[in-house]
Amino acid sequence: MARDSVDSFDAWGSWGSWGSWDEGGTPHPLALRRSGRSEQEPDRLPEVRELEVLGWEPAPGETLWAFLPYVWPPAYRTWIPDRSTHWAVETRLDGHGHVTDVEAAPLDDPDLRDLDREDEEVLRALGLPPRPPGRLWLLRPPGSLPTVGAVLDRLREAARERGVEATPSADFLALVRTELAALAAESGPAT
Repeated sequence: MARDSVDSFDAWGSWGSWGSWDEGGTPHPLALRRSGRSEQEPDRLPEVRELEVLGWEPAPGETLWAFLPYVWPPAYRTWIPDRSTHWAVETRLDGHGHVTDVEAAPLDDPDLRDLDREDEEVLRALGLPPRPPGRLWLLRPPGSLPTVGAVLDRLREAARERGVEATPSADFLALVRTELAALAAESGPAT
């Protein structure tokens, strides 16, 4: 795909919506059937499981990919309210290294903010706005690749081929956006 066609891409979602957190958007309709806090971890929520059956995958949690939902093709991304609970687990051992006690407690708000601090620092360094709080992002692979993991592998390979380091940088962000646009154009409108 020529660079000009990528820069002017507007089929199946304009570039304006490609550089956003979908601030005014609504969650996936399956998420609207549930409300309230759940004691489940994010990947165990029933709505996440239901969406996985429909081909959606949770966005990767590694800091390298903190920006990914921001630049993922809009037709291939969705979000649900985060009703999950993150747990702190404390394990006590005896002098021989045997477990004597295990306690689990939900993380409180300051600890939850700490979980996202590194990702937010990366986004700020890239000049991107902060993520809207309380969302779990789910993605579908654009193009002919079967999984989000395969898309990530292709992005890493494209970076290697072009001599771009796969780190949260402006160069890597630009490469990812261009490659995702090419994949979206290859696949046509999402269904």
